[in-house]
Amino acid sequence: MPEDEVERTLGLVLESLPVLPVDAAIALLAGRIRARRYKSPERAISLSDCLALATAVVRGERLASSDPALLRTAAEEGCAVVSLPDQRGVVPQ
Repeated sequence: MPEDEVERTLGLVLESLPVLPVDAAIALLAGRIRARRYKSPERAISLSDCLALATAVVRGERLASSDPALLRTAAEEGCAVVSLPDQRGVVPQ
């Protein structure tokens, strides 16, 4: 993808989604989630996934994802989820 197209796309994303800071509460919870839940290879949730989940938990929001491992982890952490279709159009259960 050409760089100017990437910039335009990122601009559209940033206009429609809020950018939230990672504070100490979110960072600590993300670390705790990763330490409790990460199991490679059957549950290889990234630190980015854990930050997104911790942000949703701390803010009392739902987490939207198409990643079955992340959705499972969110449910185990008591976070409401929105299952999105993956690249094939399949929505994880």
